Amino acid sequence: MSEPAAGAIAQGEPEVRARSAEPRPLWLWPLLPIGIALVFVGTMVLNDVTAEIRVALVLAGIVGGYFGLDALCQRRWGSRFDTSAWLSGFWLTLVGLSAITVAWLPLPESKLVKNALAETPRLRPDLFSDHPLGTNIQALDMLGGVMWGARTSLIISLGAVAIGLLIGGIIGITAGYFRGPLDSGVGILADSMLAFPPLILLVAMATVFNQNQWTMALELSLLGIPTYIRLARANTLTFAQREFVLAAKAMGSGDRRVIFRELMPNVALPMVSYAFLVTAVLIVAEASLSFLGVGIQPPEPTWGNMIEAGQESYQDHPHLVFVPGIVMFMTVFALNRVGDKARERWDPRDAQI
Repeated sequence: MSEPAAGAIAQGEPEVRARSAEPRPLWLWPLLPIGIALVFVGTMVLNDVTAEIRVALVLAGIVGGYFGLDALCQRRWGSRFDTSAWLSGFWLTLVGLSAITVAWLPLPESKLVKNALAETPRLRPDLFSDHPLGTNIQALDMLGGVMWGARTSLIISLGAVAIGLLIGGIIGITAGYFRGPLDSGVGILADSMLAFPPLILLVAMATVFNQNQWTMALELSLLGIPTYIRLARANTLTFAQREFVLAAKAMGSGDRRVIFRELMPNVALPMVSYAFLVTAVLIVAEASLSFLGVGIQPPEPTWGNMIEAGQESYQDHPHLVFVPGIVMFMTVFALNRVGDKARERWDPRDAQI
């Protein structure tokens, strides 16, 4: 390639980057009110159309509303503003607050059927009624159900992540630091655990142990431990070659001090960034077990058993499936989005050694 051509390409690169950094065109902003209107029509106005049409309207409204909101936000705060990340953070905050405060909120009955005998079953969502998200086939409140389900999912998934982070992190850091036969043995153990079909393992354990939130957290932690072993080992290998670790060894620091004072604080940040992604996976795993009937059982509501209970009435009452399904989807999506941003910030493999 000639020098002028190379120079033209080099000069054109900033222009391409500048174009890619331009905010979305302002003419997209009307999609925001249009999207809100489509969601409203699909959920609260149309009563005589099929569930597929209503779902299509809601999905189209959500997508269109997002692009309209993104255009407005980028015009206000610049093209680097990440609307999806901020919305994800807001949603996770809302889910977390709901899980914490659900026991004290004045909500209609959502757990015990005997306390909802006076209510009407299968009510459609109505944002201005006592049941904003409708009721299920037993007349239990859907809003309260998804909030209790959020508490169950977060307790189980976060408990499993904490156990996996602690056990897998310590094993991985130790293996990555000492290397040798210990590293080889730990690698074989982690690979063996990852090779075993996770759903079969969870179903087998569910048939042995009495299922509650804490036993499920222990069971699901088995899925996180090998992942964290590999993550901790890889990050330890990266940090072990850094100047501050070599300087600590040169000054006579023992292995225990190097591991706990130098390596562990630095390895913890990238591992915590992956905790968002692992939590999202474990929420889906917990919901799958509940959907199959081997997880948390009614009357304790979970997103999985709510979807399972409503699938028989899907055609006539799609909100029985889509209310918990959409809440779970948005939570998992938000965790993955926030996890990606955290990984971009804390992953040591993106840093220069």
